[in-house]
Amino acid sequence: MTRQYNFLLAGVGGQGTILASNVLAEVGLTAGYDVKKSEVHGMAQRGGSVNTHIRWDAERVYSPLIGLGEADILLVFELAEALRYAEYLKPGGVVVVNRHIIQPITVTSGGARYPSEADLRAVYSLLSERLYLIPGTATAQELGNARVANVVLLGALSTFLPVPEAIWLQVIELRVPARHLALNRQAFLRGRALIQ
Repeated sequence: MTRQYNFLLAGVGGQGTILASNVLAEVGLTAGYDVKKSEVHGMAQRGGSVNTHIRWDAERVYSPLIGLGEADILLVFELAEALRYAEYLKPGGVVVVNRHIIQPITVTSGGARYPSEADLRAVYSLLSERLYLIPGTATAQELGNARVANVVLLGALSTFLPVPEAIWLQVIELRVPARHLALNRQAFLRGRALIQ
């Protein structure tokens, strides 16, 4: 068992970052880690930035908060949010970013420019070679429901951790309503396939 993992999840209110963080925390517990989690909702209900710090440790986690340059894995639900939280990534860490754009009012009103994928690659090239831009929302839409993009992203993230697929699926089964279980299982497996 790897001694510890620090995760930062970031997105925009309404994208399912909280459900994803709950699943990730519970997967850690089920896999035998001590786990701590801290959420910052901000203006979550109005499309504002949302982030969650999660820490797994084989022995003990004393604080849920991750400092700058300490995140082993960033899981980002929207392109611009990946730039907002780049400084949290540990050198050589993993970044999984949903290729999804939610333009803020400053962009739609013409007051600012939305960053491009090239901007993102330029920033992360200084930090890590392990940047994965994946079509999480597009994959969820192909499955029939854009709301499972968070589970597609969890599937992608799961490929970087030494936790059996069965544990992830078990926790997802506990966390989602039974009527949506088949769709969420499919979303998780499609997310894994995007990386493998």
